[in-house]
Amino acid sequence: MRDNKEKPEDMRERLRQEEIKRNLPSNIGDGFNRAQSGSLVDLVGSFGWKGTGILIILIIVGYIILSLYFN
Repeated sequence: MRDNKEKPEDMRERLRQEEIKRNLPSNIGDGFNRAQSGSLVDLVGSFGWKGTGILIILIIVGYIILSLYFN
């Protein structure tokens, strides 16, 4: 197996990449759809937990501002 000091994020990414390699024909359609709309998994994975929290707070504040502006 791999070294036990591997970070959980790295392990998830490695397992995801291995799954993509094993099921390449079935993932072609997923790849086209993901390219059009983006992937939330990739977005959150790249931000980390602090960036994800900030993104959620910004979405909530933006919703509140827009709801006050249009009412």
